[in-house]
Amino acid sequence: MSMIPSFFGGQRSNIFDPFSLSVWDPFKDFPTQISKENSAFVNTRIDWKETPEAHVLKADLPGLNKEEVKVEVEDDRVVRISGERKIEKEDKNDTWHRVERSSGKFVRSFRLPENVKMDQIKAAMENGVLTVTVPKVEVKKPDVKAIEISG
Repeated sequence: MSMIPSFFGGQRSNIFDPFSLSVWDPFKDFPTQISKENSAFVNTRIDWKETPEAHVLKADLPGLNKEEVKVEVEDDRVVRISGERKIEKEDKNDTWHRVERSSGKFVRSFRLPENVKMDQIKAAMENGVLTVTVPKVEVKKPDVKAIEISG
């Protein structure tokens, strides 16, 4: 045991080597496994861009068809995209060597700014990519009148 106390929660393996310090990890006691219910949620990637005309959300949902995905509008300008990837039926004669594709339910919610037309949202699904388009309210430019300066 070292004669120098460690303020980082660990012990030094070599008191003369500053790089051998065991650094305290505040997350070491948290569970690191993701439940099967939420594994698809973690892999659902969504891009959100704003154009001059609309807000556009694009979600990569490979292997899903439009019947397995829901796009909902909640109060106060919230768009919710949800769905479920089903687990493949297992046959007792099958031998699985690797299972990497996620399955389960996913839900993503986005609060949109005040400048949107929530009643005109459109959604389309093509090649496993969901595109949700939310038009923006047109901002009326103020009329500018030039004033002649006398004098």
